[in-house]
Amino acid sequence: MVIVNFLQKFIFKRFFPFQEWINDLRDPKILRADIIAGLTVALVLVPQSMAYAQLAGLPPYYGLYASFLPVAIAAIFGSSRQLATGPVAVVSLLTAAALEPIASSDPTGYVAYAIMLAFLVGVFQLSLGLLRLGVLVDFLSHPVVTGFTNAAAIIIATSQFSKFFGVTVVTQEHHYQTIINVLSESFTNTHNPTLLMGLLALIIIILTRKISIKYPAILISVVITTFISWFINFESKFGGKVIGVIPDGLPTFQLPVIDLSQLINLGTVAIAISLIGFMEAISIAKTMATQTKQRLDADQELVGQGLSNIVSSFFQGYPVSGSFSRSAVNISAGAITGFSSVITGIVVGITLLFLTPLLYHLPQATLAAVIITAVINLIKFKPIKYAWRVQKHDAVISVITFLVTLFLAPELELGIIVGIALSLASYCYRSMRPRIICLSKNAQGVFRNSDTNNIPKCCCISVMRFDGPLIFTNAGHFENEVIERVATKPELRFFIIDAIAINEIDATGQDMLHSLSSRLYEQNISLFFARVHKPIMKIFSDTGFSKGEWKNHFHRTINEAIEYSWISLGCTNVSPPFCISDSCPMNRETAGLSSIYEASIKDMKDK
Repeated sequence: MVIVNFLQKFIFKRFFPFQEWINDLRDPKILRADIIAGLTVALVLVPQSMAYAQLAGLPPYYGLYASFLPVAIAAIFGSSRQLATGPVAVVSLLTAAALEPIASSDPTGYVAYAIMLAFLVGVFQLSLGLLRLGVLVDFLSHPVVTGFTNAAAIIIATSQFSKFFGVTVVTQEHHYQTIINVLSESFTNTHNPTLLMGLLALIIIILTRKISIKYPAILISVVITTFISWFINFESKFGGKVIGVIPDGLPTFQLPVIDLSQLINLGTVAIAISLIGFMEAISIAKTMATQTKQRLDADQELVGQGLSNIVSSFFQGYPVSGSFSRSAVNISAGAITGFSSVITGIVVGITLLFLTPLLYHLPQATLAAVIITAVINLIKFKPIKYAWRVQKHDAVISVITFLVTLFLAPELELGIIVGIALSLASYCYRSMRPRIICLSKNAQGVFRNSDTNNIPKCCCISVMRFDGPLIFTNAGHFENEVIERVATKPELRFFIIDAIAINEIDATGQDMLHSLSSRLYEQNISLFFARVHKPIMKIFSDTGFSKGEWKNHFHRTINEAIEYSWISLGCTNVSPPFCISDSCPMNRETAGLSSIYEASIKDMKDK
């Protein structure tokens, strides 16, 4: 019975997480707040989703398809109550980048491949969530995401130049080559009515946001430019491009067609979209959770995002993810539960059923302006400058990821792969070369880095701190550093390891310490350890390293190790040849001897 209850609780929690908030809707205030928030997000989502579908290389109405059920499914089965899911800029760009090479050989199958890609993304995310492997997202370090996002934002914005200026050019192998051709063509053949329409849309969005962020700037821009387009007959009289006919009705249920010949090509991109899309979604969800004090489950969020992508593929949609801008609108509009996203989906459905004829005259230049204003805020170089101040190698990785993504576009996944590879290589190198410093006491009796603080060193005692785990990748480095320091001090008798920063040790590290201790002992040098953590001490005890003849080589503090060393030498003051400085840590005045040890020294002298 206990097992049955546990399984029921696990299944209900995993597949029906909405039960945690659905009862809150009985409160009229919460219900009203969610309805208003859902309507507000829908006003942004409808035009934005069409723009992003256009960015993905799909007819605009496929953006509405991807905004219908997936929005609600992600909220119902996800962990975050305010995360707004749907078409987003980066995922749309990745979709276009993945499908463009395929479209050149099979243009008729472009939509089918986009739907297939959504299914693959959903299956991968759902699998990660069910297997509780959300930690895989941690392989995407912040510098990699920063570099990729900046490059992607520039690529997205510049990809709209042709629609903004009303020119047409042949797509080149690399994105920057295409943009150079677009700019060159724009200098001589700009379609002025299209440019004016795009500029008008851009100005309306910017001015509206400056007046108040509460106003739906994108919707206002769409309504005004669509009305102007209809009024002046923008398509027929001026030759401007508009959205055109949008099929009436909701998308029909249809299983995605899986093309095995393209499975490998789309599979790698699906993994990239899954990780990038989820990282974007979980970052937004965490930010909002800090405001709402809501408990967040990353694996459950993966389940929600995975199911939303699978449902998107079943209803002719393309890959979706969490949106920064719409989530911000959602929470600022007062959303309390996931029901607000259900309302958003319903409004999109109503739009598909009854309002599509109103969108016929919507200029494509307006959608280009919507995309440009949406991604311009993603271009942020301050995090790279900040990373340079924290760790220079992180900033270098971010810049390299940015450049690789920018210049190898549309093969965007290569930028992510290079960034991950560099991050892992950097981590491996740092784990192989942890920081090692020599410690000495300063005038205040505090142990500090003797090299950077110019503190005199003792000729018969060395204290070294190793800042990292002692494992197979750095055991040789540790041994070499100790031997090198021993070689520079002929009178050395005691070598003390400050182990406060060693939080892990493996068999290689353990064997190295045992061998090193024996070799130093043969040279009349004792290897002592201070401030060893309990888990590491247990390993030493289990292996016998801290027992027998090595028992007195382990001390609670550095002072105790130094005092024990001094007692072992059997002297109350230290002079040449043991010391070369009056301020040496071996001096009783600076060593901080306690009275209990002074008694021990007296006993040793009497003997």
